[in-house]
Amino acid sequence: MPTRSTKRGADRTSIAGEYDVIVCGASFAGLTVARQLSGSGASVLLLDRYDVGERQTSACGIPTAWLQAMGLEGSARQEFGTLVVHTPHGTSRYDLPWTFSTFDYRELCRILFEGCDAEFETAKVEGKRPTPVSIRGPVGRLVAVATDRGEVSAPLVVDALGWRRVLAAAGYQPPDAPLSRGLEVHPPGPGQDLEIWIDRRYVPAGYGWAFPAGEETRIGVGSFDPGFHVKDTTVLLAEDLERDAVRYQGNWIPHKLRRGAEDGVFFCGDSAGHCLPLTAEGIRTAFYFAIALGEELRGVVEGRKTREEALRDYATFNDDHERKFDWMLRAQRTVPRFPARAQRALIAAAGRKRFLDWSFGHYLEIAHPRFAEQHARLPEAAGAPVAA
Repeated sequence: MPTRSTKRGADRTSIAGEYDVIVCGASFAGLTVARQLSGSGASVLLLDRYDVGERQTSACGIPTAWLQAMGLEGSARQEFGTLVVHTPHGTSRYDLPWTFSTFDYRELCRILFEGCDAEFETAKVEGKRPTPVSIRGPVGRLVAVATDRGEVSAPLVVDALGWRRVLAAAGYQPPDAPLSRGLEVHPPGPGQDLEIWIDRRYVPAGYGWAFPAGEETRIGVGSFDPGFHVKDTTVLLAEDLERDAVRYQGNWIPHKLRRGAEDGVFFCGDSAGHCLPLTAEGIRTAFYFAIALGEELRGVVEGRKTREEALRDYATFNDDHERKFDWMLRAQRTVPRFPARAQRALIAAAGRKRFLDWSFGHYLEIAHPRFAEQHARLPEAAGAPVAA
C-alpha cells in the first residue's frame, strides 16, 4: 500500500532512487496523472510537501458532471442549478444549463489516491538537476529531481507543483507575473445560493464569492491585479454576510497558459497555467490536461511511443487550447474597465436563456466532461470500466 502519513524528524529518511515516472505534486493534476498510470506496470513515485489532501488551496467547486465522470461523487457537498450575481446596481439569478457542485478537498484527494498504485512520499521538491547524457533509463535520458530527502530520477517527470513551476528553468515571482491572487475564509454554517459579487467595494478588478458546502460556506475575494491585497475586503465581505472571518486559505492563481513541456519535463495544472482566466476555474482543467498527460506517459511506458513523441504531442495538445485561454484573458482585462452601470447591464443581458445556454455551453466545451468519460481510468471499485 502507498505510504499515507507525513513523515517527520528521524522518519524522514532518504528516498533517493530511480523510477519509471516521477509526479511532483499530489493535488488535482498530480493525483490524476498518477491514477491514469495505475495498472501500467510502471514504478511511479508521487511526491508532495504535504500529505495527500492535507492542504486545500481552492474554493473547491466544479461542474457536477466532472465529479461524475471522474468517479468522485462521494466528495460532493452541495449542488447548484442557479448562479446569483450581485452588482452595486442590481442582482441577477442565472438558471444554469448544467449544475455546479462544491466538494470536500480531502475526500476528493482520498478517492483519487485510492485509485493509484504509485508510491507516495512527503518531500519538498527543490528543483531539477542536470544529468549526464550517458545516464539513460529504458525510455530515455534520466531527469534528476532534487528534494529535501535526496535525489530521485526517472526518464518521465511531471511538474504539478503549482504556479511556481519549480522544475522549469525560470519561474514566476509575484507580483510581477501573470498571476491573480485569492483569499477566502471558511465560516461554519450552511447557505442556499452560489453567489458572485462584481463590486469595486470589494475589488477593483475581480470578484467576490460565497460557495456553500454543506456545513460551511467558503467566502472569498479574488483580484486579477496581483498588487491588490484582498485580506481586508475578504473580511469585509464576510462581515457584510454576517459571517465570521475564520479558517483562512489563499493562493496565487495563474491566469496565462504556459508551455506544457520544457527541457524533458511535463507540466500540468497551475504549473502550466491550466486555470481559466476571468473565472479562475482551474480544477476541471487540471483534470482535463492531467488525463491527457497521463495517457501520453502511459503510451511511453507501454512502448507505444517514445518520450520525445510524448513531449511533442502533449505540448501540441496544450498549445491547441491557447486561443481559448487568450480569449478569456482578453475578457478578464476588458470587463473591469466598464463603468459599474455598464457591467450591470451586461450581466443582466447575459441572463437571457438563449444567450446563457450558448455562453455556458461554449465555456464548458473548453474542458468538457465527455473527455473524462472517454479517457479517465477509473478503478474497478468505483463501478466504472477502465478506459481502453
